[in-house]
Amino acid sequence: MTTLTETPMLPPSGETRILQTREAINEALIQEMRRDETVIIMGEEIAGGAGREHLGIVDAWGGAFRTTRGLIQEFGNERVLDTPLSEAAFVGTAIGAASTGMRAVAELMFVDFIGVCMDQLLNNAAKMRYMFGGQVKVPFVMLTRIGAGFGSAAQHSESFYSIFSHIPGLKGVCPSDAYTAKGLLLAAIRDDDPVIFFEHKGLYGDTCAVPEEMYTLPLGKARTVRPGTDLTLVGISKMTWVAVEAAEELAKEGINAEVIDLLSVSPIDYDHVLDSVRRTHRLLVVDEDTPVCSISSDICARAAEEAFDYLDAPPSRVTPPHTPVPYSRALENIYLPNAERVVNTARRLMA
Repeated sequence: MTTLTETPMLPPSGETRILQTREAINEALIQEMRRDETVIIMGEEIAGGAGREHLGIVDAWGGAFRTTRGLIQEFGNERVLDTPLSEAAFVGTAIGAASTGMRAVAELMFVDFIGVCMDQLLNNAAKMRYMFGGQVKVPFVMLTRIGAGFGSAAQHSESFYSIFSHIPGLKGVCPSDAYTAKGLLLAAIRDDDPVIFFEHKGLYGDTCAVPEEMYTLPLGKARTVRPGTDLTLVGISKMTWVAVEAAEELAKEGINAEVIDLLSVSPIDYDHVLDSVRRTHRLLVVDEDTPVCSISSDICARAAEEAFDYLDAPPSRVTPPHTPVPYSRALENIYLPNAERVVNTARRLMA
């Protein structure tokens, strides 16, 4: 198993395969459950009824997004637990199991459902280690889905990672591809604190090279996916690739934009961002979460506080409007940040 102290654009040397992001998540779960018998996973439909061979069920879809496919067959229904439709119950159960010696993973099907289990995260997972003076560890991971663009309406399309970043005691990561998904998930499961793992639905089918061996990426660290000198673009999850697309368009106009993939939303790698801003003198954050009290507003505030003398233009953002995600596909397309909006905002900063 390799631990990478940096998060490069390309995978490390060694045998790699081209995997979808959903496949990389699935592989990370399987490999870690084989390595560590204390790892368990629970959630709605993650086994899909498999484990009940007496009913003729011998296979499973693997959850709503196929990320848990094959787990029930290999690890059985004592480690892969299909739960009732009660997020408060199974998230609380997973947190309790984590505090008593297990490494527990719970799958919250959509981040929009956070309201029904928020107390378990806010007052138990985030605070137990602190309140017990470090005598209790809570190695708990919550997998959940973010992202709009699929006509799924307001209750299945939000991002909301900024809500969790506001809570001391919780860590949060937003992988941007299959490579970062596997490395960050393995690191999250092995961490002794609760970690929220945000999976963007729009990245599941994207592919890249992923090492076959087990490896971890450090929590709380960003990476630069495109070096540049004129402008710093910061992307989160899928918005990283919107920023890359915009940077390629800007390059045609002679503007050399650097693109940072934030990866972690708690803690945030401010040093990585500010080091870039001090070189490029401009900052633009691309964020799919709602704009008020958001990750993008916090990064811009930090840049203004700690790199003000280096700035040649105001720290800026491209975000959705402060509204629920619309069901209308025409309105949803307008709602989401896109490369055109990023390019237009960048032009104004350069001017």
